[in-house]
Amino acid sequence: MEKLPVAETAMLIRKPVGEVFEAFTDPAITTRFWFTESSGKLEKGKRVSWIWSMYNHTSLVDVIDIVPGKKIEITWGSADNDRTRVEWTFESFTADTTFVQITCDGFKGDQQNILNQVAETTGGFCWVLAGLKAWLEFGIQLNLVADRFPAGKK
Repeated sequence: MEKLPVAETAMLIRKPVGEVFEAFTDPAITTRFWFTESSGKLEKGKRVSWIWSMYNHTSLVDVIDIVPGKKIEITWGSADNDRTRVEWTFESFTADTTFVQITCDGFKGDQQNILNQVAETTGGFCWVLAGLKAWLEFGIQLNLVADRFPAGKK
């Protein structure tokens, strides 16, 4: 059986695992480095909306599983027929550092379309982790996601 491509990235964040985990579940923090608005905090079994107002884009997020300090699993997309699965895992590397790994799978389409989605998703999550690192470690809001595609540059 052929293994389908998966988008993957990871990074060490120099903050305790609880703080890093909370940054992805609490939109008051997540909006500092990723999306601009959310309809609520991530909770198992809940559906929330994430909004990127600069791109006029909304993603519907269904929370499949949450293990505090360990794992977040969601499906997301702008419609039910284009959803992918995303999983974050959090590993306490030392008392003050966390290794975050993000994987995304379930891409649909022909081979070239899937490869394009994997590349775009991997790059996007790299920007998210870099923004998270800057925010949590240094209190700097880099606007990486907002500045990725300035008007007319996509």
